[in-house]
Amino acid sequence: MRANTSNYIFSLPVSSFGTPHAVVVFSYYQTTTNLPMITKSILPLSFLALGTGSLLADDAETKAGYDELVAGQGDYAYAFDFFTTSMLWTCIAAALVFLMHLGFASLEAGLTQKKNTVNILFKNCFIIAIGIVTYCLVGFNTHYPGDFNGWFSIGGPFGEGNIDDTFGYGGVGLAMTGYGDFIFQAMFAATAATIVSGAVAERIKLPSFMIFATVLVGLAYPIVGSWHWGGGWMGSLNGGAGFKDFAGSAVVHAFGGFAALACVIVLGPRKGKYTKNGMKPILPSNLPLATIGVFLLFFGWFGFNGGSVLSAAPGPLGLVFTTTTLAACTGALGSMLASWIILKKPDLSMALNGFLAGLVGITANADIVSTNGAMLIGLIAGIIVVFSILFFDKIKIDDPVGAISVHGICGVWGILACALFDTTESGFTIGGQLVGVLAVAAAAFVFSIIVFSIIKLTIGVRVDEKEEHEGLDIAEHGSPAYND
Repeated sequence: MRANTSNYIFSLPVSSFGTPHAVVVFSYYQTTTNLPMITKSILPLSFLALGTGSLLADDAETKAGYDELVAGQGDYAYAFDFFTTSMLWTCIAAALVFLMHLGFASLEAGLTQKKNTVNILFKNCFIIAIGIVTYCLVGFNTHYPGDFNGWFSIGGPFGEGNIDDTFGYGGVGLAMTGYGDFIFQAMFAATAATIVSGAVAERIKLPSFMIFATVLVGLAYPIVGSWHWGGGWMGSLNGGAGFKDFAGSAVVHAFGGFAALACVIVLGPRKGKYTKNGMKPILPSNLPLATIGVFLLFFGWFGFNGGSVLSAAPGPLGLVFTTTTLAACTGALGSMLASWIILKKPDLSMALNGFLAGLVGITANADIVSTNGAMLIGLIAGIIVVFSILFFDKIKIDDPVGAISVHGICGVWGILACALFDTTESGFTIGGQLVGVLAVAAAAFVFSIIVFSIIKLTIGVRVDEKEEHEGLDIAEHGSPAYND
């Protein structure tokens, strides 16, 4: 028999913190034929109401914790959401830049001979480790010294004086905590030494390289960087508009490239590279690994340039991601075309360096150029890198990975492109930009040739001919990378 039923529903708002937080619905299901069903309907809902009270107590504690977190921002609590998002992006960007060190290691190992792979990987392990430690001990506060003479100041260790966990640390222009600022900048610091590592590969003594890399990233890089990012003398360039180098075409890449050039001049070429009959190519051992390295670098560059927005401001962040990508792609196309015409065959290593050339070229100006400007900057960088690599080979400057051309020469191009392609009418001039980048290049070159020459005169910088022929994996590490 069909039951005669009626259903009564009422609700009770449950308030928490002055606002309705939940509604508990009670259902009184009445039946003329099965009274026990009333109990079955009401009891579970009663237990639900009791459980809700427990949940609300937990929620009160949760909200209190959140309120305390926001209150910790003091007068800057109004910016908590933007500040939190920006700080998160800064940490992600720092991790992406860290990943670039795997890219550098893979690229360098792939473009050199397999008998030196362990040595190359060991150098890259040392670089990131010593780079971050020295940046903490002396580099950060040398790089950002505050009030100083504009040229030189040696800072102390990163510490309590740098700590500020509020939006007041840097506002919209530097939306991160003191710790966030340090870890992002620390990832940059070791990059200069990775550039040098590639250029001097396959013939340098490991202890000599380690000493040089420590001094380069611990002292020279932050001192030169302070001229621009630390509020130094470069702020007066371009008629007071300041030197333009958004993420480091000059103070990171050109610095590393011209330091590498100095070291290669002192070190000399690999044995057998240049003969009386002309240049003899030393073939790379693993082009697939080199290709992986370049794509890791490309991926990491989103953190390198994107993180240099220094916040999660959506407009600049989207622009920088877009211009960075376009320049890398046209850089590859430019190098493919130029090398195919000159060498008569498509050259993969040139194509890979074309990606990097475009990335270096856009690093100075990613936030001020249009999409068309970015594509032209990358295209020209890709063509430049081909001619530069061939030129240095012609004058017997042996650079196994093309680091001098990619980072040094294309770094200069990126700085000049700021004046040529600027859409913001900020007053950047060819003259002002040229003065700045030549100062960085000269400082890196002179510092490196002096320090590296001193190391050469004391403990030597080059392995002997037998060790070079045998390979540095066996000579310096006693272990090959591949057991075949």
